[in-house]
Amino acid sequence: MSKTELLESLTLTDISLDSLKVRPKLSLRGRISRSLVEELSRAKKEPPWMLKLRLRSLELFEKLPTPNWLVGVEELDLEELTHYIQLGYERASSWDELPEDIRKVYERLGLPEIEKRALAGLSAQLESENIYLAFKKFLEEQGVILMDMSEAVAKYPDLVQKYFMRVFPPSDHKFAALHGALWSGGVFLYVPPNVRVEAPIEAFFFIASELESQMEHTIVVADEGSFVHFIEGCSAPLFKRYSFHNGMVEIYAHRNSHVKFTTVQNWSKNLVNFNNKRALVEEGAVVEWAEGSIGSKISYVYPSAILKGRNARVSIANITVAKGPVWKDGGAKVYHLAPNTQSEVISKSISSNGGVSVYRGLIKVARGAKNSTASIKCDSLIMDKESKAFTYPKNEVEEEEAYVVHEATTGRISEDILYYLETRGFKEQEARRLIVLGYVGDILGKLPFEYQMVFRKVLELEFEEIGGYA
Repeated sequence: MSKTELLESLTLTDISLDSLKVRPKLSLRGRISRSLVEELSRAKKEPPWMLKLRLRSLELFEKLPTPNWLVGVEELDLEELTHYIQLGYERASSWDELPEDIRKVYERLGLPEIEKRALAGLSAQLESENIYLAFKKFLEEQGVILMDMSEAVAKYPDLVQKYFMRVFPPSDHKFAALHGALWSGGVFLYVPPNVRVEAPIEAFFFIASELESQMEHTIVVADEGSFVHFIEGCSAPLFKRYSFHNGMVEIYAHRNSHVKFTTVQNWSKNLVNFNNKRALVEEGAVVEWAEGSIGSKISYVYPSAILKGRNARVSIANITVAKGPVWKDGGAKVYHLAPNTQSEVISKSISSNGGVSVYRGLIKVARGAKNSTASIKCDSLIMDKESKAFTYPKNEVEEEEAYVVHEATTGRISEDILYYLETRGFKEQEARRLIVLGYVGDILGKLPFEYQMVFRKVLELEFEEIGGYA
């Protein structure tokens, strides 16, 4: 199956732990307490410093208020969720080692083929833990570290402790603290100085249970002069009830390094999705975020960057699709702390069938960050009268010798353009799909070619039944 066929089939209504005949070795659910956190840490055989971090995060979670800008999460009841599912499988390094029913799921998702053709490494997480991880031998020979986060905590404790929740601390907000207390799974990637990993590395996260909280933690460290492209894929089948995703990504781009981070999220329509993503960018380093968000009932995603060193650069590109009775809240946050830093934010949202899209952004230029530039372009496309789009930009510029520009547009599909396309032989549905694809074309161009095709196909499927305005 091709990667395009993969996302075409991602309704996956017949996939669940029951259908996979999986019986978890350990499940932790209920009230989030010290004893639950300690049992989770014990099950993962963690060192004392990690348990200490978890318990400190728990204290913060209990003290911090729920953010007052959160909407639509009334059904989120943390006490009825399963916070950790240990399947009891030994992690596989080849697809043949996986149990047959699970292997068939990932074959249906197309991951074995994409790994063979295009990736330098691949990690696959089911529920709370990685069940598959493999990467090319030549990377290991160059000193690249790619492993399950829990394994990295045990094998490289000093290295992991240096980075774990340093750029995104648990004190940041209530749900970051919750993540710190209950995280499980995720990937640790370290690229040594001057090593270039030309082929992408992918991590794929799959939730197969309703009333589950998945909180994977991913760290990407690019040492001086290195290059890496990391791709994050996320999916879940359609549940009768909801599930909760509260993952975290931390990127550390050291001097003159270059990190590309691409996310393609195609969650089911009844998933509550929180993402905590932040990069620390040192002198001369470059970070490129590309985020595509489709699916989920409620979503809050804000890739952010701290430009710490002179000449540091970041670009953040988002595509958000809010189709149906959903709330998609996204944007970007950039902190310019050094001279000659540059940031570019491009956000495109599409609202249809009563969906609500929200752009929420922050650009801060600190005093002393001279000659820094920031460009924000925020566009919203509203497909019908029931749908909505809101924009909440915030610019805090403390340095006089800095240039910040914000451009925002909100509009509906032009009836003139529709009429023109229809006179050229296109049916109305086809014309609308063409307009949508053209609207997001500049951001699609930032994705690897194969993922451009994936996203195009998913958008076509999302909007194939759109009619005219009500």
